[in-house]
Amino acid sequence: MDLGLQGRSVLILASSKGLGKGIASAFCQEQARVMITSRDEENLRKAAAEIKAATNGEVNYHVCDITEPDQIAELIQKTVSLYGTIDVLVNNSGGPQAGSFDALNDDDWHFAFSLNLLSYVRAIRAVLPYMRKQNRGHIVNIASSSTKEPIDGLILSNTFRVGVLGLAKSLSRELAADNILINTVGPGRIATDRIAELDKKRSELLGVTSEEVRRQWESQIPVGRYGNVDELARMVVFLCSAANTYITGQCILVDGGLTKAL
Repeated sequence: MDLGLQGRSVLILASSKGLGKGIASAFCQEQARVMITSRDEENLRKAAAEIKAATNGEVNYHVCDITEPDQIAELIQKTVSLYGTIDVLVNNSGGPQAGSFDALNDDDWHFAFSLNLLSYVRAIRAVLPYMRKQNRGHIVNIASSSTKEPIDGLILSNTFRVGVLGLAKSLSRELAADNILINTVGPGRIATDRIAELDKKRSELLGVTSEEVRRQWESQIPVGRYGNVDELARMVVFLCSAANTYITGQCILVDGGLTKAL
């Protein structure tokens, strides 16, 4: 199937590692023109080189702290200056601090809000003029399976990822007339550094090994294993492709059946 992404301009936030990098690679495989970003230039340089080597695709990078509004504006302008427009926006962000309610202060809450919700708002606001001008666009927000079923010890993520879901659902009704589709993808236990870090913290809390924590999780997943980054990336690519002309306002979980909520 031709997904119609050849030559399309794709901007992916937080994309030098993990899910973001995997999504960038998947778009490059479809011959899209991709902009990746993170706060660390060395990580970006390495990621861009690895993606090019693996896909022979067109990928550029720009350093951006997505909690800073001026830097998001600069990122959008840089992408447009290179590619002429932005056809696809994939909002992604690192996970906020783990911890219980009593362990978190106002600064923790403000930072998580800025990182995991307000950054998405700002990026969407900045790309909409270009999408509206061409009367088309696709936006995917990366959230978490916690939008459907809260995860113990991740109250910041549980709170603000649900906000992302509400944002996308509301915007789907406002943007449909402009032929702009917006959806949310909720990863479950996808094998990334973030998940490995969370498994390590849980292992220390329980007094067991990280491997035992992973086995405990896998016993709860119907398919019996953690997911691979490319399995999530393929869903994102489909939602942002010419093959998707009617799905908007939805939250699609990529979790191997882990989440029990309807």
